[in-house]
Amino acid sequence: MSGTRRAWWLRRDLLVWLMLPLLAVVAATGAVGTYTAQRLTDKAFDRWLLDTARSLAAQVRINDGQPSLDLPAATEAVLGYDEIDQVYFSVSAGSHLLVGQQGIPRTGTRQASYRAGLAYDAYYAGHPVRVAAARVGGASDGDVLVLVAETTRKRQRAQGEVLMMMLPVGALLLAAAAAIGYAVRRTLNPLEAIAARWNERSHASLQPIAADDMPRELMPFATALNDLLARIRAMLAREQQFAATVAHQLRTPLAGLQLGVTRAAEAGDLHSSREVLGELGHTVQRTARLVQQLLALGRLDPEVRGDLAFVPTDIVALAHDVGSTFLESAAAKSIALELDAPGAPVIAPLQPELFSEALGNLLDNALRYTPGGGQVLIGFDTAPPAIHVSDTGPGVPDELRDTVFDRFVRGRHVEGQGSGLGLAIVRDIVALHGATVTLGRSASDGACVTIRFSG
Repeated sequence: MSGTRRAWWLRRDLLVWLMLPLLAVVAATGAVGTYTAQRLTDKAFDRWLLDTARSLAAQVRINDGQPSLDLPAATEAVLGYDEIDQVYFSVSAGSHLLVGQQGIPRTGTRQASYRAGLAYDAYYAGHPVRVAAARVGGASDGDVLVLVAETTRKRQRAQGEVLMMMLPVGALLLAAAAAIGYAVRRTLNPLEAIAARWNERSHASLQPIAADDMPRELMPFATALNDLLARIRAMLAREQQFAATVAHQLRTPLAGLQLGVTRAAEAGDLHSSREVLGELGHTVQRTARLVQQLLALGRLDPEVRGDLAFVPTDIVALAHDVGSTFLESAAAKSIALELDAPGAPVIAPLQPELFSEALGNLLDNALRYTPGGGQVLIGFDTAPPAIHVSDTGPGVPDELRDTVFDRFVRGRHVEGQGSGLGLAIVRDIVALHGATVTLGRSASDGACVTIRFSG
């Protein structure tokens, strides 16, 4: 796929980014060393050539504007002798050669200026040479020009010897590269150890991986990995608990349904069959309610909470809609189900479907506990937003007010069969909304459940 990012090698990137600066430093050192070697040899040998040129210039005599130079043959032989290089010289006044070889170049490249004269590169007699030029003033037809040229063998040999001093830099580069490779390998070993431990144990166990022997920099990675394992263990535990809950809670109603079907089949007359079918209908209703509550519990898993959208909602209007679905049940028991609505909307951020489930559970509990002819009242606070569901039932003893919010715990004096999940679902939904739920007494000593939102 074009949008898929290719996998990359951390070891390779570390080696590249560590080696590149090292290579840059070595390359710069080599370039500086080469330049410095050339400059040093040029200065040393240029001064020797210029000294020779100045010595020749000092031998020139100017008489009546006419230059003259008398060099013995032995002196010329000494000037032209060198064990390694070839040396050429000339002394000329204008175009007139006084002594030496004809045709030594008067200009060249890589020119360098010194107090004693100039030095430059040129070619003479088919060889590259370095030429030193010095002038003597006073001649009638111009200055006397002294040129001394030398081949470059000694210079090249001297530059090579200076550059040989750079060999330790190359050895240092190899040693540094080996040290970097070893350091990268040693640094990545803990990561590979974590991966090995994961591969060895992940298929058989979700227990935390030991991280005591890891560097501090890798501790966040190991901690995050162990946190992930803990979340997976917790999720699997919740799934197992949920499956056990479903199996336990559905066993009784399914057994009742099976027994009822058997009794209906064995009924001897239509009246008996109808009685059994009526009981089956109530059992089906209770089972449907139980399944609905179990599904609500499944939706409250912490791993899926981040996908829920909370929107500002008028809890008065929402309570009116939920309460209207219980009017028939309240009328069947002659219970007055009332809504004490304030004059303005009460807005709170919530997930309407989940909060409706919680409010429905509160109303269902209140109707179950309230005797016939009683009252269930829905009230509100505005600052901070809150909703109250109070009844005229027997209330909840103080010692049970905390435990009734646990799963499968039921209050006293409840009519019919319940699952004991209603208030547990309310507690989880309220916690999901960042609100609080409390159980107290109503004005008639019944129960009063309050859901209060923060600010």
